[in-house]
Amino acid sequence: MPHYRAESTVATLTGALTEAGYRELRDGVLKLATDAPESVIADIHGLDVDDDSLLSVFTVIALRIGDWPGLPFAVVTDRADHVAQLAARGANLPVHADVLAAEQARERPSRLRAAQLLAASPHASATARAFVGRTCAQWNVREHVDDALMVATELVENAILHTTSHPRLRLELRPDTFTISVADDDPRQAVLRERPKENGLGLRLVAQTAHRWGCSPSWVGGKVVWAVLLPNRRGHPIAEVPDPRASGPVRRRHRDR
Repeated sequence: MPHYRAESTVATLTGALTEAGYRELRDGVLKLATDAPESVIADIHGLDVDDDSLLSVFTVIALRIGDWPGLPFAVVTDRADHVAQLAARGANLPVHADVLAAEQARERPSRLRAAQLLAASPHASATARAFVGRTCAQWNVREHVDDALMVATELVENAILHTTSHPRLRLELRPDTFTISVADDDPRQAVLRERPKENGLGLRLVAQTAHRWGCSPSWVGGKVVWAVLLPNRRGHPIAEVPDPRASGPVRRRHRDR
């Protein structure tokens, strides 16, 4: 179970890290990150690792959490074998002796957040657009307004169309990114159709507009569909994240529901 602190969310990992448990550990920490407010720390004091290559799981986690939700990630251990194994693998991630040291060392990038709970009704997208417009004006981010309005509209309408949830819209501004996310209570993943029909164009528009987008399971249940905008830059509908445990990059093709 996670331990929630004022400065971080800590995942305490124990037992043996095996090939069979690699995916479960990775996905468990990534799910935890969807609801973590400040940073994520993996405490591996009690984790036994026989195969050094399995430690690549923490590099993969750091890459994906850094992309979205854009949180700092660190590993905590004071075991000499862990430190040596991580160094041997060339793991490019912070490693600290304890949780307090990890919290004190992490970067604290400035960011603004705003959230809106929406009704499960056809009027939700209009409410979402009004909220995005007001927030962008308050934050003075004119360059993001048009794309943010379109992305929020499509994500909210997708949630209304495919779930019975009250969508939860969240905006987050950092110095170099603007993120729009919509959470719902339905665990089914949002996917991108290869040949979308007229009512299946929403996620394709999001994918063509955003620098990166994705769908992540939430620790509290359901999922979060998110999109990251960059200033004056457009992204691609297919995102690649290197996974050292795979034979090549992980190519995440999304299909509409």
